[in-house]
Amino acid sequence: MWLDAVQDILTRVDVTVVGKATAPAVALALIDDHKPDLFVIEIDTQGDEVDGIQCMRAAKQTRPNLTMLVLSGLDDPVRIESAFAAGAAAYVIKTAHPEDVGAAVRQAFEPSVFLANGKRRNHLGSGSDDTSGSPDGASESKPLTQRELEILQLVSEGYSNAELARMLWVAEQTVKFHLSNIYRKLAVANRTEASRWAQLHNILPRAPGSKHISRV
Repeated sequence: MWLDAVQDILTRVDVTVVGKATAPAVALALIDDHKPDLFVIEIDTQGDEVDGIQCMRAAKQTRPNLTMLVLSGLDDPVRIESAFAAGAAAYVIKTAHPEDVGAAVRQAFEPSVFLANGKRRNHLGSGSDDTSGSPDGASESKPLTQRELEILQLVSEGYSNAELARMLWVAEQTVKFHLSNIYRKLAVANRTEASRWAQLHNILPRAPGSKHISRV
């Protein structure tokens, strides 16, 4: 049932599923046979020969350009970092809304939001060039999804996770997932540093702490 649910989500974003498996070894065999562009893997399960992280590494060895999307019920930072170190393009908590899973797939293949880094122009509308590199030691800014950008703006205005969840009609766990992705992409450790980053890059619609938005 879980595999069918994931397939349904992928079908909505025009992804053709060429194989499904419940064991890492079988998944690797399917990757070798079908040579897909996308590998969606649940890393919480253990296989007889390899676990989820080992399966990811093996898949990357088979297909270096393979895009991997991780599904997990765990939001443990160590687990998340291990997945990214193994080559994951996105790490999605199972409590995320199906639309967020689809958005993660689309963003992995067709990034639609870019932030300034190096000598590139700020694509978020500031109109200024950043030639000093990313702040706070970040070596390179990574693209934020539209939802991540929205959450970053609201966090910078001082809203709590619970308030964000109510405003955006999502679970609080989904907010936490987006925040962890934002922190990783911006190379910051917390919401204060993320807010400072947003101010430095002129992507806030209003001054932080205004506590005034038109949404409900």
